[in-house]
Amino acid sequence: MAVDVKIGISDSSREVLVQTDQTSDDVHAAVEAALSGKEQLLKLTDDKGARYLIPVTKIAYVEVGSAERPRVGFGAA
Repeated sequence: MAVDVKIGISDSSREVLVQTDQTSDDVHAAVEAALSGKEQLLKLTDDKGARYLIPVTKIAYVEVGSAERPRVGFGAA
């Protein structure tokens, strides 16, 4: 199940949206490693294979969505 990641970029009104096949825990670990100073870039790969390299100094916030999609239809409870 894909995880949605929204990254706010400082000095920009736009956000970077990435849908990745990585688990939520893997994304959290990558973000924590980058923001703790262990890495200079946040590295993510989306579900189509595109790679994103975001400089840590430009990250304003990171929002990691859940891996579970909302159910739609009559069977949704």
